[in-house]
Amino acid sequence: MRARVRSAVSEGLAERIRHDEQAGHPAPDQQARRSLAEQLAAEAADAYAHEELTRPSGAGLVPDEVERHVVASVLDEVFGMGGLQPLLANPEVENINVNGADRVFVRYADGRRAQLPPVADSDEELIGLVRSLAARSGVEERRFDRGSPGVNVELPDGSRMFAVMAVTGRPSVSIRRHRFQQVTLAQLRSLGTIDAGLEALLAAMVRARFNVLVVGGTAIGKTTMLRGLASAIPPAERLITIEDNFELGLDRDPAHPDVIAMQAREANVEGEGAISQAELVRWALRMSPDRVIVGEVRGAELVPMANAMSQGNDGSMATLHASTSRGAFTKLATYAAQSPERLGLEATNLLVASALHFVVHLAEARDDKTRVVSSIREVVDADDTQIISNEVYRPDPTGRAVPGVPLRTETVERLAEADFDASVLERGEGWWRP
Repeated sequence: MRARVRSAVSEGLAERIRHDEQAGHPAPDQQARRSLAEQLAAEAADAYAHEELTRPSGAGLVPDEVERHVVASVLDEVFGMGGLQPLLANPEVENINVNGADRVFVRYADGRRAQLPPVADSDEELIGLVRSLAARSGVEERRFDRGSPGVNVELPDGSRMFAVMAVTGRPSVSIRRHRFQQVTLAQLRSLGTIDAGLEALLAAMVRARFNVLVVGGTAIGKTTMLRGLASAIPPAERLITIEDNFELGLDRDPAHPDVIAMQAREANVEGEGAISQAELVRWALRMSPDRVIVGEVRGAELVPMANAMSQGNDGSMATLHASTSRGAFTKLATYAAQSPERLGLEATNLLVASALHFVVHLAEARDDKTRVVSSIREVVDADDTQIISNEVYRPDPTGRAVPGVPLRTETVERLAEADFDASVLERGEGWWRP
């Protein structure tokens, strides 16, 4: 029955599109296609049931709940996420890992992990689902085959999917959910990521146009923190966001009406046409930005991004994978050495010190595994082979950030001009508890 309904929907939609093209009519929009698909699916299901009733060896009527499930699964496959749809519709599911069609593991928002039923009938069907999602996600189609065995795309709900085949025994899919597509610093405080003092400081850092690097491990909430920081940017400012794969979504946030989102492009089958994040950073500087936001620094884009930050685009932001706030400087030096410019350590440190003002580190609290800001470093200067910085917020015994080394006087004065009340720093244990 499922094959019958799937064939009827696919062929019916294709026929409708061909008819409209030949008649010179505009192609049906998503809503019209969905309505037609629902009609075709219902007709195919009725026809199948009628045939089963009239055949001597037929199985008889299919139970209503089974028919509804079949029709819904076909529509999800054509318009949604197929067998992934129920998982993506569950707001409590945070991460989805599929190791072959029948080995599905999820992590919930509260930290629980579970193995769930298959998301496809076979590995071939799983590969077909990934190809379908890759073909209609983002601003251009992304391949998924033996010649291009890895694909990284943004799903319609904002989730980030990476899939791999051919280099693994079975196709594998990993999906990272973003529970908060739009978030403010106040909301992050209510979630326990920051306290009232950190909220005031971070908001003032953004308003005062300091350049900020958000660092931490994988899936620790760096993108969510970047969204929270962006919520403090005045709505009149023009933002250019640059990502390897669309994830931030600031261009969909009504609080930021003037946003251009750019995504790096992979090479085509001939190995041509690739556009790197580094090139996009250079393009962004020609687009009159008030701020440039790089979703994640991964390599060669470091040097043009640091140049942008040190040449008048103050208030820019980026994220970086690093295990500590101090470790971020080593990671930046590694990327600079691998970049086309091949910067040495001393030159890198001078560039970073002139470009970056603060490093904000995220980690899990030691007592309850809540994702929290654990450290903030103020970049002071460069001295030959090292970056000089002050840990103005350091982790307490639970791993949460509390005031540490005082901010420099000139920094406090600049923050005060952005309406920052420095008295919040006088509470040594922070404001995590009233």
